[in-house]
Amino acid sequence: MADQKRLAYSIIQFLHSQLQGGSMSPDAQESLEVAIQCLETAFGVSMEDQSLAVSQTLPEIFETVAGKELENSRTSSEPITPSEDDVAEAERLKTEGNDQMKAENFEAAVSFYGKAIELNPSNAVYFCNRAAAYSKLGNYAGAVRDCERAIGIDPNYSKAYGRMGLALSSLNKHTEAVVYYKKALELDPDNETYKSNLKIAEQKMKETPSPTGGPGGFDLAGLLNNPGFMSMVFSPISDPFLPSRMSGMISGGHNAMGATGSSPSTNDLASLIQA
Repeated sequence: MADQKRLAYSIIQFLHSQLQGGSMSPDAQESLEVAIQCLETAFGVSMEDQSLAVSQTLPEIFETVAGKELENSRTSSEPITPSEDDVAEAERLKTEGNDQMKAENFEAAVSFYGKAIELNPSNAVYFCNRAAAYSKLGNYAGAVRDCERAIGIDPNYSKAYGRMGLALSSLNKHTEAVVYYKKALELDPDNETYKSNLKIAEQKMKETPSPTGGPGGFDLAGLLNNPGFMSMVFSPISDPFLPSRMSGMISGGHNAMGATGSSPSTNDLASLIQA
């Protein structure tokens, strides 16, 4: 409770400083005075309680924390250049992961791909391969995340779009899957697996009814309860597929329940492994 009182005191101190600044309108000043009174009553503190004061004012604390966050974001955004030894070891680990996939030891494959990613996080193949292993384990959400990482590293990597389509299909998000299959085909027009999976996803999209929207209706409630849609709402605006993904879901092909289902070609293990 002592910490809460100190925090409340700092907030009241800040509000008082705003009042003393004299730059606010009379209505705004009155609102601040009411806010101060409410805080003092709620927490049992007042400006006379000097023992609750801390060494820094609230704006100073904010500037310190905000500065550290900005510094950390700059540091984390800087690309990591792995050493030659790390690159070689990461490739060895990827090969081990591929071998585990062929042996259907999918958890071990996830582990090997993860270790490869730790050594060389700028390789899209490692994320894409781990996505395949996640899909075989039924962790389609993990597969989606890894495909997104792979696409972020290499926007022209067709296999990442294809595997994203598989994961989304397995989540019954056929409308979104269609978008990714089409992009995969755009990058690899002769890939028969993508063509086949696209047809299946398009058919599933037509067969999947809106849970509450009714024929020809717009299911706003279902859309707002769709985690996939809401995650896209808060996606970075740099996502090149955000408009098409959102428009596809709004057109009525979204699945508000996000249920798990069967994905096309998931038994084709060879197509999941990147050599």
